[in-house]
Amino acid sequence: MKAILLAGGLGSRISEETHIKPKPMIEIGNKPVIWHIIKNLSQFGFKHFIICCGYKGEYIKDYFLNYIYNQHDIRIDLSKKNALVLDRSKKENWKIDLINTGDNSGTGGRLKYLKKYLKKNEYFLMTYGDGLTNLNVKKLLEFHKKNLGKSIITAVQPSGRFGSLNIKKNNFVSNFQEKPKGDGNWVNGGYFILNCKNLELIENFYSAWEDKPLKILSKNNKLLAFKHNGFWKAMDTLSDKKFLEDLWNKNKAPWKNW
Repeated sequence: MKAILLAGGLGSRISEETHIKPKPMIEIGNKPVIWHIIKNLSQFGFKHFIICCGYKGEYIKDYFLNYIYNQHDIRIDLSKKNALVLDRSKKENWKIDLINTGDNSGTGGRLKYLKKYLKKNEYFLMTYGDGLTNLNVKKLLEFHKKNLGKSIITAVQPSGRFGSLNIKKNNFVSNFQEKPKGDGNWVNGGYFILNCKNLELIENFYSAWEDKPLKILSKNNKLLAFKHNGFWKAMDTLSDKKFLEDLWNKNKAPWKNW
């Protein structure tokens, strides 16, 4: 099964970084966040990745074009105008397609661009290029196999933005909880198992996947939720980046499964 990563958005809420490079190239522990996502998925057997590029997509292309040379010791022979990798101990077995899907496309529109790269009735995993999780993708795939014909969306309960107060009638605080789970509602966790047929629900290249397509699937009882109670964090702000980097630097990154 292929894994598709949406990596073309403007990332305007973290513009301090994205005015220079695309959001998926923001680094956590000296590695782009999109590398962390691919590395995590590869531990579940994924080898073929399709990255939907858009805003500043050339940065993502340059990174993976030079990935082998930047990860290894190399010898450059100027007389022969070639380069030789001296140490291949860090070899990855990934195949990565980098597809231009437009600077201003919607999330659905980016998927629409991929129709010619997918087989008829092919299932694929789709996620965003800016979120990290310890989702058990093996169990997600097992859930998918038990529910063939349905589209799968992961559901998560992210922590609240602020501390929670329990206040008694006399205004005394009976309990304080720092950034608890949300209000009980489940939200889109960003990992989908979809079929190529789902792309027919996308009207045009400006369409959002999260709007009409998901509404149609849910209305027709074609969308199932796979609940994930573990770690999930979208990197939307500098504060999110710092939080994720602190976890990585302390060797407490829940998504690190390698």
